[in-house]
Amino acid sequence: MKLLDILNITGRIIVKTGLRIGAGDSEMRIGGLDNPIIKHPHTLEPYIPGSSLKGKVRSLLELQSGLVPFTKGGPLALKHLKNINNDQQARGRKIIKLFGTGGAEEEELLEQEIGPTRVAFADCSLNEAWKKKALDEGWTFTEVKSENTINRITSVAQHPRQMERVPAGAEFDFRVTLKKFDQDAADNLDALLLAGLKLLTLDALGGCGSRGYGRIEFHFDDADLAAQFHNLSAFA
Repeated sequence: MKLLDILNITGRIIVKTGLRIGAGDSEMRIGGLDNPIIKHPHTLEPYIPGSSLKGKVRSLLELQSGLVPFTKGGPLALKHLKNINNDQQARGRKIIKLFGTGGAEEEELLEQEIGPTRVAFADCSLNEAWKKKALDEGWTFTEVKSENTINRITSVAQHPRQMERVPAGAEFDFRVTLKKFDQDAADNLDALLLAGLKLLTLDALGGCGSRGYGRIEFHFDDADLAAQFHNLSAFA
């Protein structure tokens, strides 16, 4: 196995609807929000964790592969590829090559020549140009949306809660790297990665996607890649 190249994909993520990636605070603060979002601990600016991007893209590709019933909801692993048809097995191997699997399968990874994880997602900070414009215009980096449930009989609002989120229009820089090995030529892993990113634009990132949160767009720095992505069908 020989490393031939590292593909560097950069650009911006445009938030189309309020984006919520929770901080998971277990501590309640007087006057604080019930549901804060994740922020940089020093600047207190919101960011998109690379793990959130990677996890959502991977889960969407696994759903598309039809292998989720074999995993019982967990991440796809080599053990799940046994006793399934060749087409699904080949698709599953590509996903595992791209995103990796648990360390418990280290020996099997070597035996089946899967090798190391190919793709890496960096954390996404606020785009500097957008941040400057937001500061100049007096925009806030986050908003608080109040939500509740409606009693189906009395039509009375109940159980109010406050959800913090990044407002629509915010822009983040993203960077994804893809290692290319000599044995991967036939797998076309860069196309699989782009298909996963395309699926994400059709779905939602972060929490509360069924309520309209988390719709995003990717804008690529490379013009050829942007054209390829625009013409790509995630379900081809």
